[in-house]
Amino acid sequence: MTLRPRRARVSRRAGLYACESALARNGLGPVAGVDEAGRGCCAGPLVVAAVVLPPSSRVPELNDSKLLTEAGRERVYAALERSRVPSATVVYEASEVDARGVGACNLEGMRRAVARLEARPRYALTDGFAVSGMPCPSLGVVKGDRTVAAIAAAGVVAKVERDRRMQELDALYPEYGFAGHKGYGTEGHMRALSEHGPCPEHRMSFSNVAALAGAGRADGRVE
Repeated sequence: MTLRPRRARVSRRAGLYACESALARNGLGPVAGVDEAGRGCCAGPLVVAAVVLPPSSRVPELNDSKLLTEAGRERVYAALERSRVPSATVVYEASEVDARGVGACNLEGMRRAVARLEARPRYALTDGFAVSGMPCPSLGVVKGDRTVAAIAAAGVVAKVERDRRMQELDALYPEYGFAGHKGYGTEGHMRALSEHGPCPEHRMSFSNVAALAGAGRADGRVE
C-alpha cells in the first residue's frame, strides 16, 4: 500500500520548494526527486538520477533542465556539487535499452537510483507518473520537473551527466554529430545515420534507426 501524506497546505510563496516543505512538515523528509534523461533519444545511454535537497537548500537558477541553457545546467550542477547534496545515478547503455526496452529500464532505474542514495529518503517524488516498487513511499507529480525542486535537480544531474557522455561518444564517432544533437532524432542525425549506418551506440529497437539500417519495422518509439 502506498503511504500518502495527510492533507497539508502548500504555500505558493515556497515556489519550487513547496512540495518538499509540505512533506517535511508532515514528518516525511528527507525527500528524493527522481528524473531521467535520454528516454526519447535513438542513440546513447538512458541516465536516471535521484537527488535529495535538504529543506534549507536554495539552488540559484534551478529549473526544469529543458528550460535551462547548457551553460545554465552546468552552473546548477556545479552548485549541487558544492552543496554536496546526496545524489545517485543509474546508466543503461543502448544495448541494454534494446534488450529490455526503454520503459522497463527507466522504471528500474528510478528504483535503483533511490536505493543508491547514501541519505535514505523517507519519500520520493517522480516526474509525471507513479512508479511501483520504490524502496520508499512515493508519488508521481505531473510536470514535476517544473514544480518540484528535487525533481528539477534530478533532471539537471541526469541531463548534464548524459550530455557529457555524448561529448565523449562524439570523439569516438565524429561522423554522427553526437555532441550537437545528443542522440535525438534530428534531421542532421538522420542524414548521418542514413549515410553511415548505425554505430554500436544507436538503439536498434527504435523504429527510425531500424528503418535506416534496413532492419524493417521495430517495436521501439521515439518521443
